[in-house]
Amino acid sequence: MSLSLEQVLALAPDASAAAAGKKLGTPAPWQNLGGNNDAYWGECKGSALYQVRVARADLAAKCTCPSRKLPCKHTLGLLVLAATAPKALSATEPPEWVIEWLVKRGEGAARRAARQDREATAEPADPATQERRAAKRSDRVLQGLDALDLWLNDLMRNGLASVETHGPSFWTQQAARMVDAQAPGIAARLRRIADLPRTEGWTERLLAELGRLALLTHAFRRLDQFDPLLREDLRQLIGWTVEQDDILRTGEAVSDRWAVIGQSLEEEERLKVQRNWLVGAATGRHALVLQFAVGAAPFATMLLPGTIFDGDLVFYPSALPLRALIRERRGNPLALDRLPAAASIDALLGGWSGALARLPWLDRYPAVLQSVVPIPDGGASWRLRDAAGAQLPLARGDHWLLLALSGGHPIDLAGEWDGASILPLGVVADGAYHVVASAA
Repeated sequence: MSLSLEQVLALAPDASAAAAGKKLGTPAPWQNLGGNNDAYWGECKGSALYQVRVARADLAAKCTCPSRKLPCKHTLGLLVLAATAPKALSATEPPEWVIEWLVKRGEGAARRAARQDREATAEPADPATQERRAAKRSDRVLQGLDALDLWLNDLMRNGLASVETHGPSFWTQQAARMVDAQAPGIAARLRRIADLPRTEGWTERLLAELGRLALLTHAFRRLDQFDPLLREDLRQLIGWTVEQDDILRTGEAVSDRWAVIGQSLEEEERLKVQRNWLVGAATGRHALVLQFAVGAAPFATMLLPGTIFDGDLVFYPSALPLRALIRERRGNPLALDRLPAAASIDALLGGWSGALARLPWLDRYPAVLQSVVPIPDGGASWRLRDAAGAQLPLARGDHWLLLALSGGHPIDLAGEWDGASILPLGVVADGAYHVVASAA
C-alpha cells in the first residue's frame, strides 16, 4: 500500500511532532534506509544515531530515541519518506536489529494467541462470588441514582433558566458524587452536559440530555425486565467495565475486509479517547474500535484511516452491536479507494432512527454518505447536499479543505452523526481517500 502524506501526519501525537516528522522526511538525515514486505527501517542522524523500524502490517514502530511522544518524530520522518519518496526505501536485506525486532514481534503474537486459547478453556470465576460483588455494587449505584433523581427533580422544578447562573462546578460536583456511587458512566454524561449552557440552542439540547439521563436511571431500576443484551448495555452505560479477554473469548466474531473510514480524537484532562470507525467491505457492517491512552502514552493499536485490512473483529454484546475489538489482522493493509456501504442522507437518517429505537442513549453513529456536495452558508455554517436534494448540517468549523477536495462536485464522505450535525472525518475523491478531520 502507498501511504499518503496526510495519512502519515494524522498519526502524529501533536502538531509539533507532525512538523518535526515532516522535516525529517527527506533522505538527507538518514542512512542504511531500506524496506521489504514486512517493514521499513533506517538510521536517523541527530544528537545520536537512532535506529528506527516500522512494521508495514500494523505500523507498529520502535525507535532508540528517548522521546516520550509516540510515534516519535523519527518514526514519522521514516513514514513521510515512505509516502513521498518510496524509492528511497528500496528492497534490501534487513539488518540484524530489524530481524531481531520482527522475530520478537512474531513470538509475542504467538504467546498472545496461546494465552487466548488457554483462557478460552479455563474454568470461569466462581459465579456465586461474582453475583455477590455485583449485588453489592448495584445497591451502591441505586443509592446514588436515588440522590441523582432528587437533584434532577429540584433542577426541573426551579427551571432551566437557573442553570445559566451556575458554573461548570454545578455539574462536576454532581459527577463526583456519581463516581463515589460507582457510576462513572453517568458521571461522564454530567461532565459533558456541563459544556452545554450558554452555547447556541443549549436549552433544547440540555433538556434532551437530561431526559435521556432520567430514562437511564429509571431503566436501570428495571434491569431484570429487559432482554440480556439491553441489560449489558445498561450496565456499561452506568459504568460497568467488561474485560477485553472476556469479549474476545465470548463475543460475536465477524471476518471481513475492514475499511478504516474515519478516526476522531477527544481529550479530557489527561485521558485521550480515539474512535475508529470501520465498515466491512463484504458485510457492510459498521464497527467502532475505541482506544484509550493516558498522557503521552500511545494507543495500543495503530489504525490508519483510508486503509482496508483483512481480519476478524469481535463485537461487544449489545442491543446495537457497534463497539468491537480487533482479534486478528492478516497481511498488509491496502489503500482505500471507495467507501463501502455509502448511502443517501435519507438512508442515514433511517438507520439512525432504527438505532435509537434499539439503544436510546446512542451518542454517535457512523455517517457514510454517497455523492454529497459541501455547501458553505456563510460564516461557520456549512451543509451537505446529496443527489436527491436532501441536506444535513456539518459540525461548526472551517471546511474549506472539504470544499477544495470536492471542487463543487459530489464526493463520498465518512463522518460521525450526533443527531444534530455531521463531523466529517474523511472523503474519497477521484479514487483516493483524504483525511479531513483536522479541517473541522
